[in-house]
Amino acid sequence: MADGRSSTPEQLRLQSRWYWYDWSVTAYITVTLAVLFSPYLTSIANKAACPTQPSDRTCHADLHVLGVPVAPGSLVPYTITAATIVSAFVLVVVGAMADRSERPLRFLTGFSAVGSVAAAALCLVAGDRWALGMGLAIVSNVCVAGSLIVYSAIMVRITPPDDRDRVSARGWSYGYLGGGLLLVVNLVFLGLHDTLGLSTSAVVRISFAVNGVWWAVFATYSIRGLHAVPHDPSAAIGGSPLTAGVRQLRATFAELRGYPQTLRFLLAYLFYNDGVQTVIASASLYGAQQLKFSSTQLLLTILLVQFVAFGGALGFGRLARRVPARDLVRRSLYLWTVVVILAFFVPQHAFGLWLLLAVGIGLVLGGTQALSRSLYSHLVPHGREAEFFSLYQAMDRGTSWLGTLTFGLVYQLFRDYRLSIVALVVFFVVGGALLRTVDVRRGVVAAGNEVPAVV
Repeated sequence: MADGRSSTPEQLRLQSRWYWYDWSVTAYITVTLAVLFSPYLTSIANKAACPTQPSDRTCHADLHVLGVPVAPGSLVPYTITAATIVSAFVLVVVGAMADRSERPLRFLTGFSAVGSVAAAALCLVAGDRWALGMGLAIVSNVCVAGSLIVYSAIMVRITPPDDRDRVSARGWSYGYLGGGLLLVVNLVFLGLHDTLGLSTSAVVRISFAVNGVWWAVFATYSIRGLHAVPHDPSAAIGGSPLTAGVRQLRATFAELRGYPQTLRFLLAYLFYNDGVQTVIASASLYGAQQLKFSSTQLLLTILLVQFVAFGGALGFGRLARRVPARDLVRRSLYLWTVVVILAFFVPQHAFGLWLLLAVGIGLVLGGTQALSRSLYSHLVPHGREAEFFSLYQAMDRGTSWLGTLTFGLVYQLFRDYRLSIVALVVFFVVGGALLRTVDVRRGVVAAGNEVPAVV
């Protein structure tokens, strides 16, 4: 029997299959969304807006999205922002529905299926089809966030409180390892494009298709091993899941005021995670457009980040056995602030300095993300995991909107990515200050959960 502090053999078996979903979806996020998509769609947008201008010059003409003028260099940040706005209206309802469904895994299956198809279909974006790229990216981003709501909630159901830092960190480490392996495959493929008689653009489009298939295959493997995940009968209510979900959503926002520490954490996470996710989503755009690095150099950069982050996630997971997760996350935000400030001063083509910053990001990236997820899991009321994680997920990986909107607006105004990147410092400063006010022990007790040994 479980004693509330260590996982049972059955829980360990479920956890081993749970990790593989992080392997599947984080690899897609890392290679497609964080590396290839931003520079590729920006180049498509630049050519559409300035068809006769050399590719190494800033395009000062605008595209028009629904009649609104948009700088080509701001298109990707605005696309991510749009995906987040859609997520905010959809995913919180999905979370409440998943908690009250007899088969919550079908949500994970559905989001994975639609998302992986949209991800693979990015291979069709060529010529002047920047609008198609926008649409597919919005669909895939919403599906990533939707699937991770259920995925994060499943962790709570299969992991006792004192094991969650370890399990969350290991899940992230699987994601980094899978992302690193897929990056190697893409890097080799990109390096052989001349030998294969393919253009760089063609290789990128083929990579989009491969990355979508990767997501689908490994997600299927993970989901098939999770059918024994326990469902909490006390959470089920009559009527359709949609009606119950909408009704419960109203109650969630009303009741959130009764969990002030959970609310404080969410506000802190909204800010500092927006900074983290905007750095991840915009690093390749900054490197390609501002610092003039090649696609191969950007892939090498993210490959380095992946493997450093793999060790960083495991290291932070071990440190959390002795140091409270809240304190570790706050310390990681100091380094995020330093990295963003230093990125402002990196000269063009200074690839060695760029790699040093990548090491700094990798050291704290895994710990910030893994410990934030496990910390929040302790502040979620029992039986309401997917519902409350939908609020968390609306601010999570690649779906941030305040940061990406700021990044895009600053570029729209000044046509300078250096100003865009340094503007993100405010998110780490504000997020860290808000996180300092969270009383974790009080929040765990208020949520009706068992207090971990280290808090």
